Amino acid sequence: MARDRDNNSASSEPVLSIVGPGMTVVGNCESDGTIRIEGTVNGSVKAGKAVVIGKQGLVSGDIMTQDAVISGRVEGKLVAASRLELQATSHIEGEVHTRRMQLAEGAVLNGSVHMGADVAKSFAKPGNGATEKPDRAESIPKSAGVAR
Repeated sequence: MARDRDNNSASSEPVLSIVGPGMTVVGNCESDGTIRIEGTVNGSVKAGKAVVIGKQGLVSGDIMTQDAVISGRVEGKLVAASRLELQATSHIEGEVHTRRMQLAEGAVLNGSVHMGADVAKSFAKPGNGATEKPDRAESIPKSAGVAR
């Protein structure tokens, strides 16, 4: 009976990963679900569903997700393919890419903002490295031609 309960709950419950208060993660965090950050992450954060950063939360690195709710601090590139909510206590230092944004009075955003439907495309591309491959492919034939 316990076995049946475990199998059913694992498939129907959403995945929630938490970096708790006072906790520091050095390295990248990745999840198919939601990541909630109340502590510190020194590295990139990638979540398939959402990233939530609490008032005391800090991310020093890039964030890539569908939806983001920020109350703490982000130092790096932030890509929220669908929706970004910056609450009054948030402080962003870096580039922001999102389709829609809600900015509360008191929020600090220092950097560039790119908005529009094209953000969903950029959400898929960085993991593929698609922007780097054409440059490498072009340089190889040129150097091969010089070597001959």
